[in-house]
Amino acid sequence: MTRITIDVNDEWLEAARDILGTETKVATVNEALRSFAVRKQAKEIVAALDSAEMDYSGSAEAWRFGAGRDLARVIEDAQQPRSA
Repeated sequence: MTRITIDVNDEWLEAARDILGTETKVATVNEALRSFAVRKQAKEIVAALDSAEMDYSGSAEAWRFGAGRDLARVIEDAQQPRSA
């Protein structure tokens, strides 16, 4: 891990700490940097998916004929007690 000394705006640091739920300055800076990097990667993934050609023809028909999920059944199953 690289060790650096930086001047940080106290108000921004405190705001980031509150948002990120971190306890220390080091944790706050590291989490903010990680969050920034993840957000950048997510944007790149979305851009890649947006540029891919997708064929949705027939999708509406697939849902109509049972290829979709029966959400009522999912709710019922979730409410059933689990056996040990």
